[in-house]
Amino acid sequence: MQLDPASGWCHGVQICPSPNFNERPAGEISLLVIHNISLPPAEFATGKVQEFFQNRLDVTEHPYFAGIADLRVSAHFLIERDGKVTQFVSCLERAWHAGVSVFEGRETCNDFSVGIELEGTDDLPFTDAQYQALTALTRQLQARFPAITDQRICGHSDIAPGRKTDPGPAFDWARYRAALAKEEGQ
Repeated sequence: MQLDPASGWCHGVQICPSPNFNERPAGEISLLVIHNISLPPAEFATGKVQEFFQNRLDVTEHPYFAGIADLRVSAHFLIERDGKVTQFVSCLERAWHAGVSVFEGRETCNDFSVGIELEGTDDLPFTDAQYQALTALTRQLQARFPAITDQRICGHSDIAPGRKTDPGPAFDWARYRAALAKEEGQ
């Protein structure tokens, strides 16, 4: 995968454009937010996340979908259980992933962040393929947006405590950070 700095789109990943984005305010892109999602909850490889981010989810297919029917959300990327990466929004645009959020006293994290969804749940381990893809994608983002330092990578729960719990206790932060450090040191 290769991030095109001019367009903010990655080559070598699935592109699935979402209408749920808008222009970022002027300023730097300096935060990476890690999330998890599965639709229906704890079901994988359904294609429903893609439909949800494109406002095409058939809300009659599952009872859970009725509760999210009116939401208009997106993320920049989704990493599925097999490591497949899908991009929904250019990194240069504001995806609607963080909601009401604060990082280091700065509100509205969507303005200055990139959001990556991992297909999963708070309490099921993520896959080796997901950690590998996440590490590779993180390095691409950090190369293009150097303000996203390792210290400016957080979970959704960190910027919306009490409201969000993802990526959850099953996400192995130590493993992810060690992989970033190892790759950096090579």
